[in-house]
Amino acid sequence: MTGLTKEQIAEIREELSKSVNPLFFFDDDADGVCSYLLLKKYIKEGNGVIVKSVPKIDKSFLNRIVEYNADKVFILDIAIVEQDFIDETNCSVFWIDHHEPLARERIKIYNPCLTGKSPPTTYLCYQIANQDMWIAVVGCVADWYIPEFLEEFGEKYPDMIKGKPVIAPDIIYNEPLGKLIRIFSFLMKGSTSYVMKSISLLSGINSPYEILNRETDNGREIYARAEKVWKEYDRLYERARKSVTSEKIVYFEYSDKDNSFTSELSNELVFRHPDKIIFIAREKDDEMRMSIRSTKLILPQLIKKSLNGLDGYGGGHEHACGACVKKNNFEVFFERFKGML
Repeated sequence: MTGLTKEQIAEIREELSKSVNPLFFFDDDADGVCSYLLLKKYIKEGNGVIVKSVPKIDKSFLNRIVEYNADKVFILDIAIVEQDFIDETNCSVFWIDHHEPLARERIKIYNPCLTGKSPPTTYLCYQIANQDMWIAVVGCVADWYIPEFLEEFGEKYPDMIKGKPVIAPDIIYNEPLGKLIRIFSFLMKGSTSYVMKSISLLSGINSPYEILNRETDNGREIYARAEKVWKEYDRLYERARKSVTSEKIVYFEYSDKDNSFTSELSNELVFRHPDKIIFIAREKDDEMRMSIRSTKLILPQLIKKSLNGLDGYGGGHEHACGACVKKNNFEVFFERFKGML
C-alpha cells in the first residue's frame, strides 16, 4: 500500500477525533495547504498556522500553541522540526510529512520515507480524510505526483483533464485542472493575514467550479485574488526566461520587492527546459533563499556538501530542493555547487 498503513490511518483518525482544539502547522505551498484543508474539513475543529518562507518549525512557534490553547499539534508538509520546539511543547505533537526523515524524540512521525519513497503529504491526508477528492488531486499534482484516483476524478470532472497527460507538469501547464492548481499556488502570496483569509475562503469551497467558473461569492473572491498575483508572476517569469542560455545552469536572481515565486519559477523553467539545472535565488533579510531543480541530478547530497561549514540549511526531494544561506556565504555555496557538476 502506498503512503500510510491502515494502522497509521486509524491511529491518526483516533488522535484527531479525541482532540478538542487541534493546531495545524502547514507549509505555504499547494501541498501543505491542501493537506490542512483536508484534515480541517474532516475534523471540523481547530486552527491553522501557515509556515511561510522557511520550511522549519522551531521555538519561535511555541507562542502559537499558547495563543490557540491547543491540546494537540499536527505538523503537515514541513521539512524540518527542531527538537527544542518539541521539548518545550506542553501537548502531543504529530508530524505527517514526506520529506527526508529526521531523527527526533518525543514526537509521533508519520513519514513513509522511513521505509521507502512517499507520495505528497496531501495524499497521506486524503488517506485519513477520505473525502474532498478534488482538493487531494490539486495538492498531489501541484507536488508533481499523479495519484491513482486521478482517473476517478476525471470521470467526475471530465472537462478538467482533456488530454492524456503523462507527467504532472503536463496537467499543470496544459490542462484546465492546471489553472486551478496555479490559483491555489498564487493564493499563498502576500502577508500571512491575507493568505490565511484566502485559506478561510477555500475552506468554504465544495467544488472546483465555484472557483473556475466564479459561481459563488467565495469563488469569485478567490479567483480575483489569484488573478492579480498571476499577472505579477507572468511579468517575473518573462524576466527569468531570458536567463536561459547555452550554459548548463540557468541562474536567475530577484529581490524581496516582489512576492516569492522561487518555487513556481523553478518548476516551470525545469519543465520547459528539462536539460537544464534551474537555480532561482531571492534575497531577503540578509539571506539568499533558493529553489533548485533538475530532472537528472540527485540534489539533496549536493546541497548538503555545498552547505558544509556555512550558515544555512537546505534539502527536499531528489530533483526539487530548497536552500537558504546568509548573503555573505552565498558565493561560496554557489561555487561549491557548480564545482560538483
